[in-house]
Amino acid sequence: MFKYLPHTHADIEAMLKTIGLSDVTDLFQDIPASLKDFELDVPSQMSEIELRRHFKALAEMNQPLISFMGAGAYDHYTPSIINHLIQRQEFLTAYTPYQPEVSQGTLQYIFEYQSMICQLTGLEVSNASMYDGATATAEAMFMANAIRKKAKKILVSKTLNPNIINVLKTYAHPQNIELVMVEETNGHVSLEDLKAKCDQDVAGFIAQTPNVYGVIEQYDAVKPILDEHKALFIINQDPSTLSHLKTPAEYGADIAVGEAQSLGVPLSYGGPYIGYMATTKKHMRKMPGRICGITKDADGKRAFVLTLQAREQHIRRDKANSNICSNQSLMALFVTIYMATMGKKGVYEVQQQSFNHAHYLYNMLVKLPHFEDPFSDQAFFKEFTLKTSIDVEKIKQALLEHGYLGPFNQGAYQQTREGLVTFAVTEQRTKEEMDALVRILGGL
Repeated sequence: MFKYLPHTHADIEAMLKTIGLSDVTDLFQDIPASLKDFELDVPSQMSEIELRRHFKALAEMNQPLISFMGAGAYDHYTPSIINHLIQRQEFLTAYTPYQPEVSQGTLQYIFEYQSMICQLTGLEVSNASMYDGATATAEAMFMANAIRKKAKKILVSKTLNPNIINVLKTYAHPQNIELVMVEETNGHVSLEDLKAKCDQDVAGFIAQTPNVYGVIEQYDAVKPILDEHKALFIINQDPSTLSHLKTPAEYGADIAVGEAQSLGVPLSYGGPYIGYMATTKKHMRKMPGRICGITKDADGKRAFVLTLQAREQHIRRDKANSNICSNQSLMALFVTIYMATMGKKGVYEVQQQSFNHAHYLYNMLVKLPHFEDPFSDQAFFKEFTLKTSIDVEKIKQALLEHGYLGPFNQGAYQQTREGLVTFAVTEQRTKEEMDALVRILGGL
């Protein structure tokens, strides 16, 4: 018998009657007609040769660009060894290792990935099942809400990436979680506003460093404010910057999350990426997804197992804190190979070059008459924000014509940030590319 048994017409009619609908198409009535009623130019059939030519022609329509765009996705170099290893058949189809006795290799690299994330963040426990940085942040919000059950408010810094804020809003609404925005001042979160808005109804506070402007925020004074009301501190941080900056643990964070794409994962037109999450032993039983642990088998040999997987919905269903249950182990392997290949010194050097390049470009751009620093003495890592008197779309179009992507338009997300643009610079950008960008902008 085939493993998939389709529904009969009688089954479908019975289900539609139960929910009060007359036709299956009624399930899609909320989708605008403009998104449903159009023809896709998809050939009905092709030979293998024709198909290869077809996809080659489609690929050639893409315009390769030199990226100065950041905002959560960074153009770092990917060592060639990674693609060679992850395309091995035992890795490429990596999914949940339900049977530990035959999944020791997969479990081992998940364990190593978790260990590396713990080293970077300074926290005690990491999982390996987050989709991307934005949804990882939303899962951290759920964690805080589960730990502080009676507290239904989450404070969110306005200096958080707007894409992440939008995901938080989407996740918070059906859970009746109230998001309260904490104001910013001079490119940093306002501690005064945080103090004013933090009370017993607050489950946690979410902040980011470097933040949406690229500014490095200092959070030494945040934890004492939150502790007064037993609220959790959640830090979203680009993990590659942890090779140089203070760790979430050093700031007293309860949960650290972020997008790990910066650890060698190519841009790939937006995905797949990988979110990370780390926390303290105190809170690990509220962590979503799964954790891989190390133990000994019946013969006393080292063995790896999945542990705390009862937190997942497919086992505990409605008792679980999260619906996260699919495994991101292929992307975890990607990041693990990157960090193992580069080593501590390599990861440090890559980010040092990114830091140096970003400061070089910053110093060149602020010399131009139509760019200025909107923040006094901003400390930044590999991204920085400037205020420009030129129309931002004109800047982007001029750069695009010369094969450059960027900068990030802050005003497109918030009207009060009109004229603010953010440049991201990695180790991949050369002095020649940066000088050319300055010449183009200087001529506008």
